[in-house]
Order: sequence, then C-alpha cells, then structure tokens
Amino acid sequence: MTNFLHESLNANSWNFSSEIENKFESYLDLLQKWNRVYNLTAIRNYDDMVQLHILDSLSINPYLRGKRIIDIGTGAGLPGIPLAIINPEKEFVLLDSNSKKTRFLIQVVHELKLQNVQIIHSRCEDYHPEKCFDTIVTRAFASLKEMLVITKHLICTQGQFLAMKGVYPEPELKDIPDDFIVLGVHALRIKGLDADRCVVCLVRGQVLTVDK
Repeated sequence: MTNFLHESLNANSWNFSSEIENKFESYLDLLQKWNRVYNLTAIRNYDDMVQLHILDSLSINPYLRGKRIIDIGTGAGLPGIPLAIINPEKEFVLLDSNSKKTRFLIQVVHELKLQNVQIIHSRCEDYHPEKCFDTIVTRAFASLKEMLVITKHLICTQGQFLAMKGVYPEPELKDIPDDFIVLGVHALRIKGLDADRCVVCLVRGQVLTVDK
C-alpha cells in the first residue's frame, strides 16, 4: 500500500487493517488500469483518487442504516465499493446502466473477493428486486426530486435515502415531493480535501427508526 493512502486514512480517523487497506489499493490499481481504456472516471491522479474516491465514499459510512444497501448510478463503484470493503456484514447492490462500468465492477468484485456485493446492469426504473433496500445511496446522480421519484419503488417502509452533494443544495431541497421528509443535511469533512461536500438524509412519509 502507499504511504499516502495509509496516512490519509489515519488523518481522517480511519484505522483499518492492512487487509482492508490492501483492498483499497487493489481497487485503485484496477481503476487506473481500466481507466486508460474505458474512461471510467475523469480523476486520474492517484492522490486525487484517494481523496475524491476512497475518503469521499467512506465519509457517509456513519449514515448507513440497515443491512441491504443499493448504490444507484454507481459508475466506477463509488461509493459502493469502498463502503462494501469496510462493511462485510452488509449486502450491497451496485447498479448502473453503463455496461463498460458494470463489467469493470464485476472484475473488481472477483479480484477483491467481495462476497457481499452484487453488480446489476440496468436502469433504475427497470430494476425490480424481490427484496427492498434499507438504504439507497446516490452520488452525483440526479436532482433530489428526480432521485426520489425514480428510486422510491426500491426502498423498504422504514428505509432512508442518502444523496451525496457538493454545496448545500437549497434549491433542490425546496423542490422535493411532499411525501418525503428531510431528516438532515450533514457536512462531510475530509482532511486534506478543500471542497464543499454534504449528504442529504431523507425518508418517505412519517419518520421511523431503522436499526443498524
């Protein structure tokens, strides 16, 4: 593993085993390799990938609820892959309509031996699993209103939506449907990264408690 990855994790109070850090490293190596051909992400510098991909993804971990989590529009596996690496007890579904990206993710799951990750190549509207999800996560996916409308068929009764955003999305918050409730908008602070980041936590209907 690189010193930069290790030091960046520690600076943000993430103290993982060498096995987990090695999986982060392997994921980034695969991402750089595939990115040369498939253009999976515009971020190509390794240090930037550590901060903008790994650390940014991990920053929402405290807000996850329940066992079944779906990452909608996961792209290159963000935030789903980093979160799945540190939460082996949870089940993650990573969904994307881009076949190149899902092929990459299938390879990641295989090489990192991630037993708790399922890759789905589909549009969100066309995906109808047998089981609902406790948490729906999106990162740079769509407006809050659009995200809620096209993903609500996937959420459990007591489930929550987590939308990762940049600056505080005040106009989007004013436009959410009446049957959704904002539980909070939390700043995501990453040491070493000078960027505005936040996560919007929402539920549908009355506020209910979800066990971790």
